[in-house]
Amino acid sequence: MDTMGKHTGAAQPVPTAANANPAPAAGAAATPAAMSVILALSLCHFLNDTMQSMLSAIYPMLKANYALTFGQIGLLTFTFQFTASLLQPLIGAYTDKRPIGYALPIGMGFTMVGLVLLAVAGHYWLLLGAASLVGLGSAVFHPESSRIARLASGGRHGTAQSIFQLGGNFGTAAGPLLAAFIVVPGGQGSVAWFCLAALCGMVILTWVSRWYGNYRRAAAGRPALSTLLRHSRRRVVFTLGILALLVFSKNIYMASFSSYYTFYVMERFDVSIRDSQMLLFLFLGAAAVGTIAGGPIGDRIGTKSVIWVSILGVLPFTLMLPYADLFWTAVLTVIIGMVLASAFPAIVVFAQEMVPGRVGLIAGLFFGFAFGMGGIAAAVLGQIADIKGIVYVYTLCSYLPFLGLLTILLPKEPRTA
Repeated sequence: MDTMGKHTGAAQPVPTAANANPAPAAGAAATPAAMSVILALSLCHFLNDTMQSMLSAIYPMLKANYALTFGQIGLLTFTFQFTASLLQPLIGAYTDKRPIGYALPIGMGFTMVGLVLLAVAGHYWLLLGAASLVGLGSAVFHPESSRIARLASGGRHGTAQSIFQLGGNFGTAAGPLLAAFIVVPGGQGSVAWFCLAALCGMVILTWVSRWYGNYRRAAAGRPALSTLLRHSRRRVVFTLGILALLVFSKNIYMASFSSYYTFYVMERFDVSIRDSQMLLFLFLGAAAVGTIAGGPIGDRIGTKSVIWVSILGVLPFTLMLPYADLFWTAVLTVIIGMVLASAFPAIVVFAQEMVPGRVGLIAGLFFGFAFGMGGIAAAVLGQIADIKGIVYVYTLCSYLPFLGLLTILLPKEPRTA
């Protein structure tokens, strides 16, 4: 982070290239036009993540069609998420300094091409290529959308981040549901129908890009906000490391659900593929509710408090899950999804306020790290499942929320003035 300055006692606003697009002052209300932008981004996040979730939602079908092992399924997730995680911070850092006006519809186009390839792929290596293209689309979409949502927030950063991420969570939840009713009956080729969602997203994101261009032109004459750090460089790096570990604990647990939950309930309770998809929908839908709650609550009581409750507070429920019957598994699944998901908007906002002026870089780092951890976790957990069994994976992952104790090491919240 080459623009990090040293801590000073009386920092004055200093214009820099890294903050060429100043956000409204904290506490200002978002205009109706700006709120429309946030809602449009949330809708496109829904479309984007619905398409992304097609990959994991059809894993049982791909496993049967191509005789895949759990390890090969984990590699598919790793390919998608590693591509996204590697490129997101790079794209975010670049566009902090040199904004690209129509990056968002272009990124959605990569996702559409990936879906087409997923629909027609006849070999495993083509599936890996499709996964990498979908990952590339995510790498462009997430940091740019997060930046624009923050610009349009009117200072209510947590609320804007939650509304933006709500769409993604609902999209991730809708993917398995749509797969159960469209792709499972229609076969692998029916994935191509979801390219219509990509085209719709490209149209909406073209409008958002025009708003962003107008915003940049209107903001060109305003003084830029300070990019000086509120804490020492060492303290900032340490805090970002703690936040990364908290994301690590959350996303490994989330990866165990997104990639293997259907297999877990099918093996443990002998349910059908469709019923397993419905149970996964319960988890992902609950995660969407938790996401929209986390941001506004964080704006009121503080992001650090939300992080405490979200990660450490879910521990009793994760410890009970491997021993529950089918009914209580469904109940615990809803509680875990709702509580755990509320952490991520708070973590992103906390990190962005630790490093002023680097919204794209921080969004890219944390979205990318989340994707990367999810991908690595999926690959590792797949290998463990092949050796020890899928039920063992959930017993092992149930202890991850203990890392929520690291929240005590975070500094006082870096509230903007």
